Parts: sequence; C-alpha cells; structure tokens
Amino acid sequence: MSEATVVPTQRGAGRVLAMSSIAFTLMFAVWLMFGILGIPIQKELGLSDEQLSWISALAVLNGSLWRLPAGILADRFGGRVVTLVLIFATAVPAFLVSRAESYGAVLVLAFLVGFAGNLFSVGTAWNSAWFGKERKGLALGVFGAGNVGASVTKFIGPPLILATAGTTFAFGIQGGWRLVPVIYSGLLVVVGVITLLVVPRPDHVPGRSKPVREMLQPLRHVRVWRFSLYYVAVFGVYVALSAWLPKYYVDNFDVSLTVAGLLSATFIFPASLLRPVGGWLSDRFGARRVMYLTFVLMAITSGILMMPNGHIVIAHPDGTQTEHLAYRMALPAFVALVFVLGCAMGLGKAAVFKHIPEYFPDNVGSVGGLVGMLGGLGGFVLPPLFAYSKQWSGFPSSTFFCIFVLVVICGAWMQWTIHGMLHRAAPELAGQIEPT
Repeated sequence: MSEATVVPTQRGAGRVLAMSSIAFTLMFAVWLMFGILGIPIQKELGLSDEQLSWISALAVLNGSLWRLPAGILADRFGGRVVTLVLIFATAVPAFLVSRAESYGAVLVLAFLVGFAGNLFSVGTAWNSAWFGKERKGLALGVFGAGNVGASVTKFIGPPLILATAGTTFAFGIQGGWRLVPVIYSGLLVVVGVITLLVVPRPDHVPGRSKPVREMLQPLRHVRVWRFSLYYVAVFGVYVALSAWLPKYYVDNFDVSLTVAGLLSATFIFPASLLRPVGGWLSDRFGARRVMYLTFVLMAITSGILMMPNGHIVIAHPDGTQTEHLAYRMALPAFVALVFVLGCAMGLGKAAVFKHIPEYFPDNVGSVGGLVGMLGGLGGFVLPPLFAYSKQWSGFPSSTFFCIFVLVVICGAWMQWTIHGMLHRAAPELAGQIEPT
C-alpha cells in the first residue's frame, strides 16, 4: 500500500460534494437517455435490435474511453475546471440529438453525448482531494449515488414523449422523444453555471506538480486490473442493464414503455442509492467483506434469472413424449430478483472504489480513471453481447447467463488472490477475510 500524508477533510468539501453529485446525476441521465429514447427512435427509423444496441453502446463507449485521462487531468488541474468543461461540452451534442434524422446521425451524436460518462473519474478525484480518509468512503459513495440519474429518463421520458408527440414548440423544437434531449441540454447549462458560482476557489490539486509518468506508475500493479474487472461486474453490468431492461420488459412481458421505465427504475434506484450504504459498510467492516457479499448475491440472482422459460421433453422408447419440470419466470418474481441484483451492485460499486484511495492515495485520479474506464467499457461491450447472445441462443434470458459467468470469474479471482496472499504473508490469518 502506498504511503501518503494524512489530509483532513477540507473546509468547503460539502459544497464540492453537493455540486459534483448534482452534476453527476444529470450527466448520468444524459449519458443513458438512449435506454428510453432508443425505443421510439427504433420505431421511427425502422432499426433492428442489433442496430438499436449500438446506439447505447457507442454512448457508453465514449463515456468510458476518456476516464483515465479525465481523472489525471482532475488531479493535475483540479476537478472544478474539468467538470465545467465536460458539462458545457456535453450540452451541445445533447441538443443536436433532437435534430437527428438518420441512423448515422444518431450514432455520431450518441457517441458525442457519451462524453458525459467521463465525469465519474473527475468527480472521484475531485472529492478524494477534499475529503479526509475517515469520510472518504461515505463521500465517494454519496457522489457515486449520482448513478440514480439513469432512472430520470425512465420516469420523465415515457409520459413526456406520449404527452408531446406531434407537437411543435418555439424555435421549431419538436415534441415526443426529441423534446427530452433539448430539456437535458438546457439543464446542463444551468447546472454548469451554478457549479461555477457555488464551488470553492481555489481548488485542491494534489497532482499539480507530479509528472504524468509518475501518476501512471500504479497501473503496472495487477491489483489495479483486478479492481477493474470487479468494476466491470458491478458498474459495467449496471450501465448495460439500465439501457437494456426497458426493452427486455417490453419484449418479454408485453408491458408499455411507461411501465417498462418504472420497472427498470426498481433496479436503478437500489443500484445507485445503496452506494453510500456500501461506502459506509466498507468504512465500517472492510471493502473485501462487502465485495464477497456482492458477488454471492449477484451469482445467486443472475443464476436464477438466466434460466429460460420452458420445460424438458423426454422421448420414451415406445415413441411417446412427456413434459417435465415446466418453468416460467413471472413478472413479479423477475422484478424482485432484479431488485436484489441492483442492491448487490449498489454495495459493490462503493466497495471497489473504497480500495483505491487506500492502496493508491496519491494516484486516485489515474487509478480511479482506469478502473472507471474499464468498468464503463464493460457497459459498452455488454449490450451488443446481450443482443447477439439472444440471437445465437434464442433465449432472452441469455442476458443473465453472460452476467453470471462474469460474476463467477470475478469471485473466483478474488478468493484465489486473498487465499494466496494470506497463506504467503501469514498462514495463521488464513481464516480471516480482512488482513491487517
């Protein structure tokens, strides 16, 4: 573990946490708005499921690619200035989405809107610079709860789209799905201005004099890449399901888009709002214990959810056939299991990032940026994987088979690492989860 000077929580940290959390919530809503907007866009442009999956995937891709450099820039120049740049830069393509008339234009603009997702690594480094160790886990958990922004479009999108369809407003702004990105663009400008006025100056810049090469040194540690894989499981899957669940509900349970959005929110809310709880639990009991709980819950729920509806048909020697073990996942049970899956992710996201300032206190921006980047890239890869695995297997529930395999790999790697570490360093501590 790296050594660093213990820095107490700074005066003004509350304002940094409040505004960074508000900005992150809004930016997250913009980043994942295609989870709802994609369905009417698919109908209007006549897109296939595979084409639709690439709209959300490209937004997620661009919201992941720049997390490492964005985290480094936040450490080098301060989170305040980088946050403002990202907010105002995202407002422009968000507005232009409302003017898109072709699939190609939607893809390009979705990619540009994806810049919003990079605010996470910036906010992590920004808050880490202002909060002392005793409050860092909770503060990062509160900031990370901005993931709840993924549910905003699920709530306001469907009724707004339905109520304004076919309407034209001032300056030629159209109603329906095109109105949502216009509203978001305006809100981004407002939040950017408020952030400019409210957050304290000067900013805390822990990496101002540190060479970039030195900031990248921790990335040589296997531990960083292991944390990144964990974050793919708890965050990449969260991003992918947030975009994929509305369509899953519409296609497999024959519900309206409005109902699908509300049901998706029952996954998004616990996966976001329990993040501060995960941070507190990690402060109180240790991040590894929380990670074990996370992976066990995720494996159980995804293992049940991956079971396809159907039954076993047995062909007997006399030519007759009988059906056995009929199985069907009803909507209430499905929603309940997805809710538990979301709870596990909410705890796990905070636990992963609790590790980073403990092991790499002087390089939170670069390490957090890499972990966030790879976690977000998981959210890019998974939606197309969900679509193509369904096409290949014929089972919609193959979505959860992909998640189950990923979680088992993460849990096995963590157990193997902890077991080996304890036996090498102190065999007498092998029965403990948290080494001292």
